[in-house]
Amino acid sequence: MTELGSDRVGAVTAAVARQVRELRAARGWSFEELAGRSGVSKGMLVQIEGARTNPSVGTLCRVADAFGVNIARLVEPTEERPVKITSTAEAPVLWQGEHGGTAQLLSGLGEPDLVELWDWRLEPGEAHRSPDHPRGTREVLHILAGSVVVRVDGQDHPVRSGETIEFHADREHGYRNDSDEQARLMMVTITPSGEWDRRTRSRRPRQD
Repeated sequence: MTELGSDRVGAVTAAVARQVRELRAARGWSFEELAGRSGVSKGMLVQIEGARTNPSVGTLCRVADAFGVNIARLVEPTEERPVKITSTAEAPVLWQGEHGGTAQLLSGLGEPDLVELWDWRLEPGEAHRSPDHPRGTREVLHILAGSVVVRVDGQDHPVRSGETIEFHADREHGYRNDSDEQARLMMVTITPSGEWDRRTRSRRPRQD
């Protein structure tokens, strides 16, 4: 993540540090074990748990995948409530582009599959590249304004305002704004539940 309001960044950093520390301890994993499962270096994990870094959204994805949880669980523990209403102002900004674009995580559900709802705004010239997600992950993007080029497995797919694109996200993909106006899109990410081990490319039921 790039520079955001210091209070908001500090709150997210502290929440992620606490959740990663608690999830790792609950499983009895060493830093080396989590590093192997997630593909994130031990040094970076030490920095995360010490609240000494603002991890990128890609790093958060890898760590969350290893634990079998969604990113929302790392940012804020899931509260079991029959009804939950939150405002956009409360949603954490987990990515900021070089020209001011943002990605806000509006909501995250943990059962039966992992579902995340995102609000993305890409300014002209901005792009975001995403690593492959666990096998079976899908993404659905609806373009609210402007246009976006979605690149999946090396192939570009232009998507305009009012259009929706759905694709398998268990391969390299990304989004970019080649136009001269802001692009805004809503994104839903669906990942089968279970801890994901990048070493073996296998999934097992999560422990919590």
